Amino acid sequence: MSPVLALGTAAALLVLATVIGIVLRRRDGRRRDGGALYFDPVDAAAGELGSRATLVQFSTEMCARCPQVRRLLDAYAADSDGLRHVEVDLTHRPDLSARYKVLQTPTTFVVDRSGAVRARFRGVPHRHALTEALAAV
Repeated sequence: MSPVLALGTAAALLVLATVIGIVLRRRDGRRRDGGALYFDPVDAAAGELGSRATLVQFSTEMCARCPQVRRLLDAYAADSDGLRHVEVDLTHRPDLSARYKVLQTPTTFVVDRSGAVRARFRGVPHRHALTEALAAV
């Protein structure tokens, strides 16, 4: 392989990796539709949902960003009546990641009082997107 071809291939791979990284970073923390998922409160240690809505955080023990999300969601729950925050540790319940289609941690669901997932966030939720999702419940 010629040095020019090798250098061109390396540059193309670098550009491709950069574009993929930028796309993934821009999608992180944005609100997505909850689909037809229903959250079963038995899957959380708390066992019950909030009277208005529940913020369900899926995390693992080795997750670096999960404590940041925990503090954010705890603050939201403390400031709002009828809003509850529960955390599900997927380290001890890996079966739930398949059931709820959780591919990364942290993942946050906004669940209404009937258990329907109204919105989901991958990564650290953007504050304004979380506020909009809660207003829609």
